[in-house]
Amino acid sequence: MPRTRFLNLADAAELIPDRATVAVNASSGLLCPDALLRAIGERFAQHGHPQNLTTIHPIAAGDMYGIDGIDHIARPGLLARIIAGSLPSGPSSMESPAIWRMVYENEVEAYNIPSGLIFHQLREAAAKRPGVLTQLGMDTFLDPRRQGGRMNERTPAGFVQRVDFDGQEWLYLRALHPDVALIRATTADELGNLSFEREGAFLGAYDVALAAHNSGGVVIAQVERRVAANTLPPQNVRVPGVLVDAVVVVPESMQTTQTDYDPAISGEVRVPSETFELAEWGLQKVIARRAALELRDGEAVNLGFGISSLVPLVLLEEGLDGAVTWVIEQGAVGGMPLQCFQFGCAANTQAIIPSPDQFSYFQGGGFDRCFLSFMQIDHEGNINVSRLAARPHVTAGVGGFVDITANARNLVISGTYTAGARLDVAAGRLCIEREGRVRKFVDEVEHVTFSGRRARQTGQNVIAVTERCVLRLDPDGWTVTEIAPGANLEEDVLAQCEFPLDVSPDLREMDPRLFRPEHMGLQLPTDDA
Repeated sequence: MPRTRFLNLADAAELIPDRATVAVNASSGLLCPDALLRAIGERFAQHGHPQNLTTIHPIAAGDMYGIDGIDHIARPGLLARIIAGSLPSGPSSMESPAIWRMVYENEVEAYNIPSGLIFHQLREAAAKRPGVLTQLGMDTFLDPRRQGGRMNERTPAGFVQRVDFDGQEWLYLRALHPDVALIRATTADELGNLSFEREGAFLGAYDVALAAHNSGGVVIAQVERRVAANTLPPQNVRVPGVLVDAVVVVPESMQTTQTDYDPAISGEVRVPSETFELAEWGLQKVIARRAALELRDGEAVNLGFGISSLVPLVLLEEGLDGAVTWVIEQGAVGGMPLQCFQFGCAANTQAIIPSPDQFSYFQGGGFDRCFLSFMQIDHEGNINVSRLAARPHVTAGVGGFVDITANARNLVISGTYTAGARLDVAAGRLCIEREGRVRKFVDEVEHVTFSGRRARQTGQNVIAVTERCVLRLDPDGWTVTEIAPGANLEEDVLAQCEFPLDVSPDLREMDPRLFRPEHMGLQLPTDDA
């Protein structure tokens, strides 16, 4: 007899006991088992159970745009602890997600752990190994000498330990043993085998399921459809039925954030490159263009959310689509990474691989360059992307930033120089009509997501690209190497930074082509150039 049962949502929610540890495979709206999470919240509202859950989210579950994810269960009494790589975020015009209110009001214990490390903690549990030894995150908020990954005062210390092993210092994170795994797929056959043919990623579905199964737990899958046994092609099965205890069929599931279904996202079709909407003219595009000048032909390049996500569109506009291979943490390799809250998906990919494997690639520094964004930078070269106390609802947490940057050879960090400035570009020159009210180059960042000290020790190549200047992280700190046409070095750069900046003796003007809307005629040099 098949081990897998097909249940309705209410009966599936009954499988989750009080005080269970529940691992959820999702990335914002991508693969989010939203209906299952809603059913758990509804059961608690009606019956008071399950109580005091610990939930594990390698990447955020929920998106504030129709998929509420973790917010369905973000209720005192239901949720006791959360271990997350990231949490749902949204624009400042929207209400803060309930989970963020619980975190900042000390209603839940909360740890923010890099996404890749969480996936690997689950892998360690599946293999009955004790945990993860790593030097990723040393001297960042993950380090117990700082916050140790703790997100509020209620959260106990000790989740991350600093240990000596084989003559070196390491961070140690114990294996995570879930009692329940909640995953989503496209199709389940009658034996519980799962395929993902209409999905934009696999994320860590297999690893999450295996960790729960090998820990004696329960695996529950939400799918769009049920088919007869032995009708799925074996190579398409990503989670075998021997791991799956229960399946719920929910025909109406959004493919990803604000997207019902797009076959290009799941690789079922390829679309002409001219169908992609180009980046609008403006300061963000200027920054993305300058970042693109760092690329070399043929590179494998990681891409993050924010301004950096515009760089592929810059190459597309310049006729250079495919000149580099984009690799993103959700698993896409190649193709065109999508924008805004579809980010994490890509169209026309070369491959889609599981996120834990992609993170191993990143953690080992196997790629050539990464393009990421910043919220704050300080005098030591520390970068903050993970926490701003004044704006928690637009801050997702660390995500894969630590996994990606710790051993990256070349980092390009992009953002505006100040926050809230009124800026324009006219006649090929930057116009600062009103200076920003909030400085982003600060004496000390609120949260250390990237350690400038370690970067300088290991010789990482780090540059920061803004609309008014370009800076390089040198052994003694930040050096201004380029300045925008129309910007004043003293008033617009040095005076708007809370710490002294060095100025290169070879200071030059940023390429004037960046500040004009017509094509740049961009060409990418090779490594030999």
